[in-house]
Amino acid sequence: MSLVAVKRAAPPQATLAVQIQPRASRNAVAGWVGEALKIRLTAPPVKGAANAACLAFLADLLDLSQSQLEILTGAHSRHKIIRITGLTQEELHARLSKRGLATFH
Repeated sequence: MSLVAVKRAAPPQATLAVQIQPRASRNAVAGWVGEALKIRLTAPPVKGAANAACLAFLADLLDLSQSQLEILTGAHSRHKIIRITGLTQEELHARLSKRGLATFH
């Protein structure tokens, strides 16, 4: 019996630059700062609380599961790059536009 290797296509991926403002009075999108989406979060920047809140907020905003989001860079910074699995860059821009967040392009 021979084994046949099955090659699966990688799911689409997009990235989103975000700028986080922790300890805000409420969770909200504050618009675009350059090419980054500014997000205000009530969570403090302690023990990953703001990172977890950021991923939960973005998952809700984009109607995705949190497992589809990953912080690529900036885990200890206010400036982060988020990888979004399951969406193309165009689909990401379309979802943001539906929320009234016309992209910076």
